[in-house]
Amino acid sequence: MPYRILHIIPTLDRSGAEKQLLLLAANLPRDEFEVHVCALTRGGPLRPEFQAAGVPVTVLGKAWKFDPVALWRLRQFVARLGPDLVHTWIFAANAYGRAAGILAGVRCLVAGERCVDPWKGPIELAIDRWLARRTACMVGNSPGVRDFYVSRGLPAERFEVIPNGIPPAAPPGTSRREVFAALGLPATARVAALVGRLWPQKRVRDAIWATDLMRVFPYDFHLVVLGDGPQRDRLEQFRDQVDVHDKVHFVGQRDDVDQILPHCDVLWSPSAFEGQSNAIMEAMAAGVPVVATDIPGTRDLVVDGETGFLVPTPDRPAESATINDAVARGLCRYTVKLLGDPALARRLGEAGRQRMLAEFSVERMVARYAQLYRRLLGAPAIHDP
Repeated sequence: MPYRILHIIPTLDRSGAEKQLLLLAANLPRDEFEVHVCALTRGGPLRPEFQAAGVPVTVLGKAWKFDPVALWRLRQFVARLGPDLVHTWIFAANAYGRAAGILAGVRCLVAGERCVDPWKGPIELAIDRWLARRTACMVGNSPGVRDFYVSRGLPAERFEVIPNGIPPAAPPGTSRREVFAALGLPATARVAALVGRLWPQKRVRDAIWATDLMRVFPYDFHLVVLGDGPQRDRLEQFRDQVDVHDKVHFVGQRDDVDQILPHCDVLWSPSAFEGQSNAIMEAMAAGVPVVATDIPGTRDLVVDGETGFLVPTPDRPAESATINDAVARGLCRYTVKLLGDPALARRLGEAGRQRMLAEFSVERMVARYAQLYRRLLGAPAIHDP
C-alpha cells in the first residue's frame, strides 16, 4: 500500500514554493506515494493544475494570522486523513501544519524552509526552534538557506538540502516581434526582465533606477516587470517620478512567462534575499543570461562570469526605500557588457541552460525527495536515476 503524504502550504498562488510543490506532487511515483495537498489560507491559480495532475486539494480557509479555529480544523483534517508523513512549506504552514500534525499523532514531520528569512524576529525563530524538536527533517533548497537557519539555532544534523527542479524550456511558440507587440515594446528594444512578487525583498526600485542609468548608453533599453504584489502602486509612482514611464513596463501576473523570457536579452534579479529563485532558474533554462545580486541561494545558481554575473551588494534592509546605487550601477555595467558582446551573451546563456539540465532537473529533485521519504518512513532504498 502506498505511503500517504500530506503537503501543507499557505496558498496555491503562482509563486516559487507553490510551483516546486506542484512539480513534486505531480511526479512522485504513485505506486509508492499517495499525495494530498492542503492550502492553509486559500487556493489560487495553481489549484486546477494540482487537480489535473490527480492530486486532491483541500482549502482550509485560515482567516487570521493567529487563528486557533483554523488550527483545530487542520488538526481534525489531518486526523481524518491519517497521513504517514506531513510535509509543510513556508513559515505559516510550517507552524500550523507541524502543530496540527503533533496534535493528530503524526509520527513523521518534514518542514520546508524555502528562503533566507531575515524578517523573522525572536518569536518566529522561537517557534521554529521549538517545532524543530519534533521534526524528523527540515529541507532547505540551498546551502544558504540551511546555513541561515543553523546560525539561528536549528539543528544542523536534521537539515537536508534538496535544490529546486526546473523542467527543460520548450522553444517559444511566438516570435520576438509578436511578444514585443503584445507587451507594447518597440521592435528595436533591448529588454531586461524582472520576475517576481512586488514586495520589498525584490528591490524593484533598484532596477527602476538602473533603467534610468541605462539611458546614457546607445540602446533602446526597456525593463519588463512580470508579477504583481502590494508594492505595485508605489513602484509605478516611483517609475513616474524618475521619468522612465516609457521604459519600465509593469505587465502584471502572467501565465506566459515561458513565452516572454526567451526573447529577453537578460534577466535582472536585484533581490535583497532569496532561497533559490525560480525566476533565475527559468531564465537559465531558457538560455537567458542573468545579472543578479550576490546573495545566498542565488550564488548557488549563477556562476559568476560563466552563466551570468553577480553584483556585490552592501548590507541593507529589504524594507529600506533607499536606492542601492551600487546594485543599480552593477546591473547597468554587466548589462551593457552583455548587450555589447552578443557572443558572450550566447555563451553565458547556453552555459546556464546546460547547468539547469545537468544539476537542477525535476527528475533529480523528485528522486531526492522520494529517497528522503523512504528513509524517514523506513522503506527500502531505491536507486533512482
